[in-house]
Amino acid sequence: MTTPSQESFLRAFHAELPTVTADAFGGAKAADGRSSYEILCDRVVESRRVLDLGCGDGLLLELLARTEGRHLAGVDLSPEAVALARRRRGLGGATVLAGRAQDLPFADGSFDACVSHMALMLMGEVEQVVAEVVRVLSPGSTLACVIGGGAVGGEAYEVFLGLLKETIKAAPAEQRIPALGDSRTRSREGLDSLLGPAGFTPVDWETVALDLSGPAEQVWAALSGIYDVGPLDPRTVALLREAFFERVEGLATPNGVVPCGMKVHVVTARLGNVPLTHRQEREVLWTARALVRC
Repeated sequence: MTTPSQESFLRAFHAELPTVTADAFGGAKAADGRSSYEILCDRVVESRRVLDLGCGDGLLLELLARTEGRHLAGVDLSPEAVALARRRRGLGGATVLAGRAQDLPFADGSFDACVSHMALMLMGEVEQVVAEVVRVLSPGSTLACVIGGGAVGGEAYEVFLGLLKETIKAAPAEQRIPALGDSRTRSREGLDSLLGPAGFTPVDWETVALDLSGPAEQVWAALSGIYDVGPLDPRTVALLREAFFERVEGLATPNGVVPCGMKVHVVTARLGNVPLTHRQEREVLWTARALVRC
C-alpha cells in the first residue's frame, strides 16, 4: 500500500530538489560511455509511442525526443519537476502531466513502450501501477526500467552508505524517511511475480556499473541527494559530510579523482497476452451462451 506519508514525503522532497535524479545520473557513465538514461532509450529504439513513468524534470523524455516522429508523454508525482520538464526545449511536443502512476490519465492502448528510470521501485500499490501500465500499453509493447543495484565495493559510494547507516541509526525517528516502494520491484524474481500474471514475458535482467567518479565535492553532491539525507538536520549532514571527506581522502588518485561506482539493473519485459478482467470474462461467457442459444 501507498500511505499518505510516503507520497507526501516524495512530493516534499522533489519540491525542494526537483532535478536531483538527473543531476546524479545524467553524467554517470557505463563502461561503453552511455548513461543509464541512454541505455533505456536504446531498449525502446523501435517504439514510436512512449510513456515515461516518473519522468522527473524530463531528461529521459528529451533524449527520447531525438528520434523524430515519436508521440511522447510523461507522468510524475512532483508538480515542480513536471514544470521543469515542460520548459525543456527538446521535448518535441511531449505531453507531461503531474499525476500518480496508480491512476494514469491516458486512454487504453495509447503507447507501445513504457520506460521508468529509478522510479518504479519507489511506488506503492505496485499491482495497481502494473495494471495501469498494462491498460495504457498495446499488445507486444515493451516495458523498460532502471532500478537501483547498490554500491561497487571499495569505492566512495560504499563508504558513503556505511557512514549514512550509522548516522541514521543515531538520528531521532522524525529524521528518518518512511518505507518507500515495494521490495518486489528490486529483484528479478519479485518483478517476474508482479509482471508475469499481468501478461508480461519473463524479465531480461542486466546489471550495469555506472561511474560517478570525480573530485570529492562532486561525488558528495551526487551521493548526498539520496532520500535518506533529506530529513536529517543541517548539523548532522555537516558531520556526515566531514566524515565522508575524511574517509575518501585515502581513495583519491594523485589528480584528486575519487573513485565512485554504482550498480543499476536494467529490466526489460514484453507485454504478450493480457489476462482478461473479471468483467471481460463475464462478457465472453455471455457471448458464448448467446451463440449457443442461437
